[in-house]
Amino acid sequence: MFQWSKKVVRSVTFNPGVADESLLALVDSYLEKDPEKTFSDLCKEALWQSLGVSESVRPSPTTPEKATAPAFEEQQIAELQRQVADLEERFFAKESNRLEVMEHQLLQLSQQVAHLAIMMNERPIIQLQNLATSAPQEVVNHTSYTVAATPQDVDPVISRLSQYLDDF
Repeated sequence: MFQWSKKVVRSVTFNPGVADESLLALVDSYLEKDPEKTFSDLCKEALWQSLGVSESVRPSPTTPEKATAPAFEEQQIAELQRQVADLEERFFAKESNRLEVMEHQLLQLSQQVAHLAIMMNERPIIQLQNLATSAPQEVVNHTSYTVAATPQDVDPVISRLSQYLDDF
């Protein structure tokens, strides 16, 4: 028995006659209308029809659409990769901007804390200078006023310092 190779190429000859030329013209016009089909596909369809095989038994025709499906899928993958890269770029730009804003706010907060620390360090010196220059009676009144105001601010450092102020 004759064994076919995996890919068999057969030729079709069109003779210079009216019938063959008109058939060739019809084939050309049909292929122009449906550029996705090839001459090979058209021949296979004609053979299936001429041999009387029902469409339910026929294998699905191999169209260039299916042949180019990997190329189409590659295009889709490339487009999706481009979209993901664009999305990542926008996301990282947005997050970078947010990070810069947070760093700026952190810097401002650090400056405010430093300013507050300086104010707190200067305040006891001013109070001690005021206490040293004022009369002893005023010191007692001032100290009692400070002590009366401090229960709202229960800070262990201030409470330890207030003991020294009382002794002073």
